[in-house]
Amino acid sequence: MNTKLLIAENNEKRKLLDDNNKKIYEDMLMYIRLSYGKSQQESEEILMELLDHLLHLQQEGKATSELFGKDPKQYADQIIEELPKTLTKKRMMLILMGLFYFLGVSTFINGFFHSILYYGFGKLEGSETYYLGTLAIISLVSIGIAFVVVYFVIQYLKWMCFRKVNKVLDFLRTAVLFGVIPFSAFLALFYFMPDMGTTITLPVYSLMIIGVIFFGLGTLLLKES
Repeated sequence: MNTKLLIAENNEKRKLLDDNNKKIYEDMLMYIRLSYGKSQQESEEILMELLDHLLHLQQEGKATSELFGKDPKQYADQIIEELPKTLTKKRMMLILMGLFYFLGVSTFINGFFHSILYYGFGKLEGSETYYLGTLAIISLVSIGIAFVVVYFVIQYLKWMCFRKVNKVLDFLRTAVLFGVIPFSAFLALFYFMPDMGTTITLPVYSLMIIGVIFFGLGTLLLKES
């Protein structure tokens, strides 16, 4: 069974779990799925196997500790260590996919709001002049910041698994760590970066077209991965 079918079947079978078992299993599921660099197919197969065992225990009225032991996180770590690594080619495709999606969304949003301000309210200019050297440096640094944010988001989500957290404090912590700080870094980058290199002038709406192209490339890679 391929990965997509396994995920779909897993989603349906999880509905049969009671609230307590569902919470523990979904923590296990998230923790394992967030372990990047591991084979997704193998990960989904072991998750399905665990779900079947857990449903069997539930029918018999037995505790989850008979499957996961007293420390579910340690049990999950043992599973992750035994999972095979994903192929380098597939890993690179996933990285490129994320890169194209990031460039697509950020470029489209920039062009969208700029176009609304110009064509809708007569603000700003109908075209924008870019310095290619500055644009290249900003793009590279922005991509680096995005990957760092994604890495720490993954680590933070894994940290939250198997824990009881305060939802209000968690929301505030997440907003500051992964919203305010990265956004401030982006603003500082645009503000302090000097103009360098050859210039190119583009109409503001063209940024939306470029964004769609990047997003399309990401979608093609997603279908092939």
